[in-house]
Amino acid sequence: MRPDPVNSLPARLRPEVAAVFAPEPPASLAARLVALDRTVFEAVAARRWPGADRVLPKLSRSANHGLLWGAIAAGLAVTGSPRARRAAVRGLASLGLASATINTLGKRTVRRQRPGLESVPLIRQLKRQPITSSFPSGHAASAAAFATGVAMESRGLGAAVAPLAAAVAVSRVHTGAHYPGDVLAGAALGAGAAFAVRGLVPTRDQLPSPGRPLVDVPALPRGHGLVMVVNQGAGTPDKARVLRELLPEAEVVECEGDGLVAELEKAAGHALALGICGGDGSVNAAAGVALHRGLPLAVLPGGTLNHFAYDLGIEDPKELCRAVETGDAVAVDVGRFRSGERTGYFLNTFSLGVYPELVRERERWSGRVGGRLADVVAAARVRRRDHPLEAVVEGERRPLWLLFAGNCTYRRMGLTGGRRADLADGLIDVRAVHGGRGPGFRLMAAALAGPLTRSPFHAAVRVQRLRIGGITPGTPLAFDGEVTDAGPNLRLDKLHEGLRVYRPLTL
Repeated sequence: MRPDPVNSLPARLRPEVAAVFAPEPPASLAARLVALDRTVFEAVAARRWPGADRVLPKLSRSANHGLLWGAIAAGLAVTGSPRARRAAVRGLASLGLASATINTLGKRTVRRQRPGLESVPLIRQLKRQPITSSFPSGHAASAAAFATGVAMESRGLGAAVAPLAAAVAVSRVHTGAHYPGDVLAGAALGAGAAFAVRGLVPTRDQLPSPGRPLVDVPALPRGHGLVMVVNQGAGTPDKARVLRELLPEAEVVECEGDGLVAELEKAAGHALALGICGGDGSVNAAAGVALHRGLPLAVLPGGTLNHFAYDLGIEDPKELCRAVETGDAVAVDVGRFRSGERTGYFLNTFSLGVYPELVRERERWSGRVGGRLADVVAAARVRRRDHPLEAVVEGERRPLWLLFAGNCTYRRMGLTGGRRADLADGLIDVRAVHGGRGPGFRLMAAALAGPLTRSPFHAAVRVQRLRIGGITPGTPLAFDGEVTDAGPNLRLDKLHEGLRVYRPLTL
């Protein structure tokens, strides 16, 4: 055995010599990742990509401050497609959250110097080099957040935006602004921001498919046998043209609001199916005619608020026309109220109390001061009223600021407003805000608590029918946005699965 040379030395020299010959300790995982990051960066800098030296720096600059994504969102918004508009809004919201997270937490938590530019060709380098922390990449985070948010609303639009987002991320390494690890971390944070936004505001795909059960209706190829009434007063000037293009054999009738019911009755006399394009009030009128004539209904949203069509899942004319041609339809509930000799229907909501008064005041003032200011004036006038509605509900007299009845159960996910996942559950969603001081506070508490909850200020139940009596003559009631006077006694019930509505099986 050969002697150890270190042990043969004098004792005072052994520690120094042993330190010289000792093996180096293995590098930590973090050190190895940093070394790999630098190696990949140098490889990208040394690689020549045809055309990339001119395109990628310009693309990188165009994404400064989210300008590129804002321009794309504006383009999506002007297409007129509700899905494209939602994709644009969700993309921008995701980008905003990602940017705020990167700038307030990311770059302040990890301080990393920008890469050296010695190996990056001058033609690639940005004219203004960033001086903030290199980790993580804000451009990559914004690109990934916007593309992921868009894809959550529309896979097709997301697939179109994704290559551009990837190119922006690659451009940050190509121009020497970031290491590859900075870009990957930024992209992960951006995608996470999009998922966080979806947790607060769910996409329509997260909600259960409404409309049960499926029913038989006539299939109308090219729209033959469909009479579609378009309410031009609802602000839908282009819908008639689109319908004629998509369903060339359908009869499309254009009218103003005052003649709507007459046109619907006339159309129902010779149609195989009745169609309506307008807001919730127009749809309510068409549903009443379709119920009496036993006709299926085709609904195309065309008003300011289109709760029934959107809860049903109908947004785009192409989707509706596909259902009409293939004969795909569902049965939905219809709410019904009876007041004296009058019978009315509601597809969305029925209410007594401050809301009908607010609608009536808004209509009274809108012609004088304009729509938006009329909302403010109406709210101020209604709020000054210090007496709640007195009514007998199911045999018990109660003071009420608001009585709300929904056609089927309204549910809320995240921060979104209430929507219905089942339009044929056979139930009336009733909420009553009790009388007392502070009506504004009580109404706000009821709204924040959400449907089917209870508090000291309001009650919420689900019933199949409801009796209301002792109502003061002239008290307004609202149904699907329309206002009329209530009689002294009201009865609410349901026509369970009473209306057949065209709806594509897959959206």
